[in-house]
Amino acid sequence: MDIERARYYMIEQQIRPWEVLDQQVLDLLFKVRREDFVPAVYRSLAFVDMEIPLGHGEAMWMPKMEARVLQALALRKGDRVLEVGTGSGYLTALLASLAAEVVSVEIVPELKDAAGQKLAAHGYSNIRLEQGDAARGWEQGAPYDAIVLTGSTPVLPEAFLRQLAVGGRLFAVVGETPVMRAELLTRVAEDAWHTEVLFETEIKALANALQPERFVF
Repeated sequence: MDIERARYYMIEQQIRPWEVLDQQVLDLLFKVRREDFVPAVYRSLAFVDMEIPLGHGEAMWMPKMEARVLQALALRKGDRVLEVGTGSGYLTALLASLAAEVVSVEIVPELKDAAGQKLAAHGYSNIRLEQGDAARGWEQGAPYDAIVLTGSTPVLPEAFLRQLAVGGRLFAVVGETPVMRAELLTRVAEDAWHTEVLFETEIKALANALQPERFVF
């Protein structure tokens, strides 16, 4: 497989057509080697427009989703980022390449350990991996300039809104099958948030995600 040609076609045929035009993001996708974070058995699929299984019922996002979210968060060099769900560690690496610090919380110990080894091999020193359940918020280290939830949540916990710094951005996929919305929330003032719906999608829910109240008869 011609790795660099495959990477080029991923960017030109999947990512640009999905309205990802930020040159900083596009340049980063050439720099951070996605194939190094894909499980070895799926390495030949590293640039395919699909979710890639990671084991433990989890999967990597499609490349265009990673790029679109990175563009939406508009990270700055001084930003502190919370990532809920480390997964493969690839998105973690992308976030860390743009921000000052990333706190990434993974509930599955095996995934945290595997991602940690890959990130260490690539020399990232501004990432703190934590093992735990952050589906309903992660107070340690708050407030954050950016928060990204890598699994969906039927209801967005209010804790995340409070853990954003003023001016901070939060990406979350909110809702349940078959209606899920990718949303970008910005904390515009101490008690005010602005929500923008970016697109519709469908991804697996975070373990222990907050559920809506349901009527029981």
